[in-house]
Amino acid sequence: MPELLPAVAALRLVDHHCHGVVPEDLSRAGFEALLTEAEGASPLGGSLFDTQAGLAVRRWCAPVLDLPRHAEPEEYLARRAELGHTEVTRRLLRAAGLGGLCVDTGYTPRPLLSPAELAGAAGAPGYEILRLERVAEEVAGSGTSAADFAGRVHERLAASVRAGGVRVVGAKSVAAYRAGLALAPERPGPREVVAAAGRWLAALRPDAPVRLADEVLHRFLVYAALDLGLPVQFHVGYGDSDVHLARANPVLLTDLLRATAPAGVPIVLLHNYPYHREAGYLAQVFPHVFADVSLAMHNLGRRAGALLAEALELTPFGKLLYASDACGLPELYHLGAVLFRRALSELLRDGLDEDSWTERDAVRIAAMVGAGNASRVYRLPG
Repeated sequence: MPELLPAVAALRLVDHHCHGVVPEDLSRAGFEALLTEAEGASPLGGSLFDTQAGLAVRRWCAPVLDLPRHAEPEEYLARRAELGHTEVTRRLLRAAGLGGLCVDTGYTPRPLLSPAELAGAAGAPGYEILRLERVAEEVAGSGTSAADFAGRVHERLAASVRAGGVRVVGAKSVAAYRAGLALAPERPGPREVVAAAGRWLAALRPDAPVRLADEVLHRFLVYAALDLGLPVQFHVGYGDSDVHLARANPVLLTDLLRATAPAGVPIVLLHNYPYHREAGYLAQVFPHVFADVSLAMHNLGRRAGALLAEALELTPFGKLLYASDACGLPELYHLGAVLFRRALSELLRDGLDEDSWTERDAVRIAAMVGAGNASRVYRLPG
């Protein structure tokens, strides 16, 4: 197995999109339910350890827990329980070699570690990414009129940016899950927002969760974040069964990206698989658009190198960011990092062997993709 290039091995990766991890010990069923985008193992499909992600856990995470490579699932889970979730989390996040974490705090189907707790476990600075739809849902849930809705959202966003503690460095839209990415380009006018808010608020029921799924309001939230200078992340492509994949193609954002380019505030396309080539095109032609290949990296396992190579066919090296999209399991932080390092090292080494770039170029590219691009997009220290 080729060694990592020194410049890649030494990187302190900035994980620009990730989530909290579960602060409890897990059964096998609980572990498998968090391993992939499936809700859990299927009696028709067998164990989720029999996936690229499951095999990668046994190969790359087992040694961090003092087990041999490819330890059997039962042995791995027994060792995990023996160490306890706190020690497992600390070991795996430290092994990822992180220099910063930008944590999306809007997805909490169960209690998860906070950005500050994750930062402590990783030994790296932690930052927060606001989930735009959650901000709107909290405003609606606290009681508001349609006429006051927009002002309340603006106030909540501004207060979050100004608040002390973990710094808010960006926002995220999950319009792909709720309305699809074919968002109109125009900023919605005040009357349009009031009318949309009125329809939404009138449809809310006390016995049902507050869930925003309105094209006008998704667009309003994006512009509200951009007005504050917050980089906006969009979920794109691959996700759980709640997403309609055909409506999550990033090319559907083309008109909105064209309309928002003059503001100069970064827009970051997350995940992107299987639309990573389309995302690379958008990152190339729009000056404010960036991309990553998070989530898919650990789910593709040993094929992660092919994914990164395809993503970088068009994506400028200064436009690709590292992220794990780890959620629930600390293993996904470590897998995201180790598979990304291997994929990046392989790509750069192949280019060196073919005389496509110099050693100096390779070092510079590694630094940009691993940390520098994210630091620039989110204005992080250092």
